[in-house]
Amino acid sequence: ASRTDTALMGAILGVVALGLVLRPLKPFLLASHPVTLEFLTGDLTAIGAAAAFARIGEAPLWLVVVAGAAGMVKFDWLTWWTGRQWGAGIIKMFTTSERAQRFAGRAAELNPKILRATVVLAVMPGVPTAVIYAMAGWARMRLATFLLLDLAGALLMTGLIAGVGYGLGQHAVDLVLLVDRFASVVSLTLISVAAVIPLVKRRIRRNN
Repeated sequence: ASRTDTALMGAILGVVALGLVLRPLKPFLLASHPVTLEFLTGDLTAIGAAAAFARIGEAPLWLVVVAGAAGMVKFDWLTWWTGRQWGAGIIKMFTTSERAQRFAGRAAELNPKILRATVVLAVMPGVPTAVIYAMAGWARMRLATFLLLDLAGALLMTGLIAGVGYGLGQHAVDLVLLVDRFASVVSLTLISVAAVIPLVKRRIRRNN
């Protein structure tokens, strides 16, 4: 592996580690610092919660949208880079779907307008986001172009979710505060499940 490969893999592992660290903290931050949480995770639930708090005057709505979009895109350049660096190899790691792999394999042949539209819409539910971003890198889309398109898609999704949260207002805030009340139980449950799953898998393998 080259130094670039090593640096890229280290960065990816760092992002994964950050996600694992933040997971048990989400229930706490959701009610106390939702804007911070949406920036750290880009989580749609956090965006909706922050928008609900904005409705009751706890935060400006523009900050909710900006922080949410930034949180969604801040590490996407790494996925673009994996596609540029490793091409088809990383696509196969991101998905086992033959259809997705075939589509990604035609990345260099796609009309640039279609590829750009695909990047913008990659944040939509059900779309293999990582595959699309890696495909953009594999197709040699310029990083600046990718980042602008990625941000456009993130703003679109963030605006939609923030609009829903803002519309629900106090009702959504009450639900978030209810989650906060049981935050300790939720966090401990998540940690316990994460610890037990590997043990269960090992036992199943031994029995087989």
